[in-house]
Amino acid sequence: MTALEERNTMIGWIGEATLAGARQAPACKVLGLSARTVQRWQSAESDAVDGRSLRQYEPPHKLSADERAELLAVANSAEFGHLPPSQIIPRLADQQRYIASESTFYRVLKAEKQLAHRRSERPTHARSKPRAVCADTPNQLFSWDITYLPATIRGQYFYLYLFMDVFSRKIVGWQVYAEESSAQASEVLKDLCAREAIRPNQVILHSDNGGPMKGATMLATLQALGVMPSLSRPGVSNDNPYSESLFKTLKYRPAYPLEAFDTLFAARTWVAGLVRWYNHEHRHSAIRFVTPAERHAHLDQEILARRATLYERARQRNPLRWKGPTRNWQRIRVVHLNPDHAEPTDATEQPRNYQRKAA
Repeated sequence: MTALEERNTMIGWIGEATLAGARQAPACKVLGLSARTVQRWQSAESDAVDGRSLRQYEPPHKLSADERAELLAVANSAEFGHLPPSQIIPRLADQQRYIASESTFYRVLKAEKQLAHRRSERPTHARSKPRAVCADTPNQLFSWDITYLPATIRGQYFYLYLFMDVFSRKIVGWQVYAEESSAQASEVLKDLCAREAIRPNQVILHSDNGGPMKGATMLATLQALGVMPSLSRPGVSNDNPYSESLFKTLKYRPAYPLEAFDTLFAARTWVAGLVRWYNHEHRHSAIRFVTPAERHAHLDQEILARRATLYERARQRNPLRWKGPTRNWQRIRVVHLNPDHAEPTDATEQPRNYQRKAA
């Protein structure tokens, strides 16, 4: 659409060109116009405005002013102000509340300039993998690794040993020590197997090729407990993706301390609170935004069914707001670790890499 003032200016230029001996069609082409468009402008009234610019259209299912105000009030409340819409929506569903879809939350918050990218990150790289394994219930496939925690003495660290259930994403065993050793990892594994009542040949334990993972004490413990080892390729940490992803989740928490830990007790106390949050409060995006503890205890099926019923009722109340099926709340039934090819798994939704910026 061309504004009236701009249209009159171009008509004047073309008139000057034609008076100077130019043909109208080439003169129009120079301005990116067709001769027919200019003829229509010249035949119209001098003050005629393009009718398309006056058209105002609002979809019939648009959020009302009250609904939009409610959405912003919820998104900026003390309960949800620090969470992205991908985490707000499941929590509202658990409270039997439906305000708008996740995409509507993102669109309204973006219009209010309350979204920001998390931070600069390295691009992902395709990696090959070790042998393929999968799990369809808890206590079938574990993954573990060790990460550093900063200490106040430069060059020294505390070491967090972390075991997770790949199917439920629950942290099933952890401990913080002052050094890395195969013997200490063996003690954590023994305690884990006792608490989870692990039977011989029930669990596959995946890890990278670090020294504690391949130490004689750890290998002897695996054999004694009947736990089957699975190792990634030497020098490729990305062959252990679940543990690496878990460490990033924990270390990107807003509550991650900016100062180093003074003592081993301080590190253990902080990790205990972190594990409690992760297992019992964090809605994990890869398991349909239920907590790892709920999935580990087989409670997620009932929760997801209630969410699906809530969304179906919401669609029936206002069908114009739904162009297709409701949000997918189906349970993820099988989890694969390093599959050989594209396995026929349940469709999953990729989380948006945004964090909230409260107003």
